[in-house]
Amino acid sequence: MSDTIILGIESSCDDTSAAVIKNNTILSNIAATQKVHIEYGGVVPELASRAHQQNIIPVVQKSLSVANIQQKDISAIGFTRGPGLLGSLLVGTSFAKSLAMSLDVPLIEVNHLQAHILAHFIDDANPKPPKFPFLCLTVSGGHTMIVLVKDYFEMEIIGKTSDDAAGEAFDKIGKIFDLDYPAGPIVDKLAKLGDGNKFKFNKPKIDNYDYSFSGIKTSVLYFIQKQEKENPDFVKENLNDLCASVQKAIVEILMDKLEKAAKDLKINEVAIAGGVSANSGLREALKQNEEKLNWQTYIPKFEYTTDNAAMIAMVAKLKFEKGEFTDITAVATSRYEI
Repeated sequence: MSDTIILGIESSCDDTSAAVIKNNTILSNIAATQKVHIEYGGVVPELASRAHQQNIIPVVQKSLSVANIQQKDISAIGFTRGPGLLGSLLVGTSFAKSLAMSLDVPLIEVNHLQAHILAHFIDDANPKPPKFPFLCLTVSGGHTMIVLVKDYFEMEIIGKTSDDAAGEAFDKIGKIFDLDYPAGPIVDKLAKLGDGNKFKFNKPKIDNYDYSFSGIKTSVLYFIQKQEKENPDFVKENLNDLCASVQKAIVEILMDKLEKAAKDLKINEVAIAGGVSANSGLREALKQNEEKLNWQTYIPKFEYTTDNAAMIAMVAKLKFEKGEFTDITAVATSRYEI
């Protein structure tokens, strides 16, 4: 039986990425990150799609070069169909369709959120992959949800945010602190130098396993406005403690619902995925529950947390084995439910 070699393409937001997978082993995972959005304090969709157009050919070429394969070796092409920014998705979708037609190989659409979860099944993602069924806290700048994963393609969202995503809350609160975008990694870095018990912020009371993060954002804003009336340098003088306290609050909000879901459903296989799964506070909290609650936990490698094509290639490989191919008329979609 010949090897399955798949080229994965990811362009859902502001990272242009291409990866090559051979069976379950990633041979290359290349990404071009867009710096243009920093001065705007967030991703500008039109600028993002233009940058994807500039980056996609060099990124794909480099991914093939690093993997040491030629176009003729490709068995199929996987691409992110959604969810994401429509203009960004259109670039990746159009390129994937054109290349698949020129090489006469199958085209495979991938759900970006499913890919974050199934990245755990890449060979070098974990010493052992999660066992079904497992819970996956999927948390990023655009999404926060608890997913019950019964099989590779049998997933149920049992909890989600009613407003801001956790990553969005980190970025918006970081903006209040006058930090650069994206603020999440900066908050994480500064939090390591601060005291997470120094300041207390309101936690939402939401039913079931759902989340809300708009309240903590407002709580921080009002607190800072009040303190700065008395001391204009309050944020500067307390930045590390503020970051540590915000991170502690957001991680506790995330973990409280995850613990409740695991207890109610009697599941001790628990994973995290998405960009915020790179957060050191969240990773540490999950590891602590491994001992405290007897969980078996799964934390992705840093390179598989952010938007990357390796996870797209992984899902495409699983779909390739099932013969689930996409018609060439498929179009990008900004909303794409699991």
